[in-house]
Amino acid sequence: MAKHNPIEAAYRLARVRYATLGVNTDAVLQQLVKVPVSLHCWQGDDVGGFENPGASLGDGLAVTGNYPGKARTPDELRADATMALSLIPGTHRFNLHAFYGEFGGRNVARNEIEPKHFANWIAWAKSLGIGLDFNPTCFSHPLAASGFTLSSADKTTRQFWIEHCQASREIGAAMGKALGSPTVTNVWIPDGMKDTPADRRGPRERLAQSLDAVFHKKLNPKHNLDALEGKLFGIGAESYTVGMHEFYLGYAVKNQKLVCLDAGHYHPTENMADKISSVLCHVPEILLHVSRGVRWDSDHVVTLTDELHAIAQELVRGNYLTRTHIGLDFFDASINRIAAWVIGTRNMLRALCIAMLEPHAQYRQLERAADYTARLALMEEAKSLPFGAVWDYHCLQQNVPVGENWLAEVRSYEKKVLGKRA
Repeated sequence: MAKHNPIEAAYRLARVRYATLGVNTDAVLQQLVKVPVSLHCWQGDDVGGFENPGASLGDGLAVTGNYPGKARTPDELRADATMALSLIPGTHRFNLHAFYGEFGGRNVARNEIEPKHFANWIAWAKSLGIGLDFNPTCFSHPLAASGFTLSSADKTTRQFWIEHCQASREIGAAMGKALGSPTVTNVWIPDGMKDTPADRRGPRERLAQSLDAVFHKKLNPKHNLDALEGKLFGIGAESYTVGMHEFYLGYAVKNQKLVCLDAGHYHPTENMADKISSVLCHVPEILLHVSRGVRWDSDHVVTLTDELHAIAQELVRGNYLTRTHIGLDFFDASINRIAAWVIGTRNMLRALCIAMLEPHAQYRQLERAADYTARLALMEEAKSLPFGAVWDYHCLQQNVPVGENWLAEVRSYEKKVLGKRA
């Protein structure tokens, strides 16, 4: 390392400090660079998609703000995502919803979508050496207007959404096969009621039957992994959500599917991090949607909060990273959308870096000895260790801007590219 470089000099000092606690910072960075985070397409265009440009979002979803430069086409969205990825250390993934396909100006029904409609996305991902993840889009559609999709009492409506989810799994498998990395295809539905229902049982039994039909065809897990995402409530579903956490947890355990834990989908006083080890006792893998709720499931940009620290700590302390697929889920149109991606992803990675730098061996030793006083003292002292110097060096190693320097590149891109969009 060159002595005149302050980033490298600070890292050398940090490496020595961590070594006194038995932490090998070089090994930590080798581990960190292997962790992919799946960036979500819907941050780039305010959950608009390309199926029916200009259509209202609906179904309990809301994006606030009108910051200029929103992506209007698949090419613009890919360019913006490429820019964001270039400012984030490591190699990551991109997460698509079904209505982000390219349909050539044709009105393709959602139960008729095919891998060919995502050929350009696959080619783009291959050019960057990244993987793709996928989601059926069971909202913003006339057949979702009743508030029920896979749990609908109407057989025709239910069958339509079953076929859409089946088609989505096939697309996910095609992506995973083409890219050599399994696609996580995640099912979330908005089904629920605004006020107290008379029948909670019926929709849930229908949902279970629909899911059985969706997952009837066995797909190669090297190509596609199925996940189910529950929720506590939503706009228009304040009193009853068919696919709540407990429903999907039971279904996933029974059928060995992935459970998607979304940081905004539980009661504000619940600790989502505590669910990780509980769920992974019973299912092979999980999907995380890392978000930030402010008073409710508001999907704010991920910041370095105590909640994020807790999630990262649980993943690292429990040695769960190889069984966890980390994705982001927020949408903010009040700030630069590329900056939102960069801030959220870098914070997720920064939280993992901090967790990896903890002296876990000492924590466990003290805990086994029932020396909870020393355990608490060491955990608190670790909060002021020089993790920032290690993170900065990681960014330097990965050839991305250190510190806030990435913002200048976003501003330049905004001036040259985003500012020219009508």
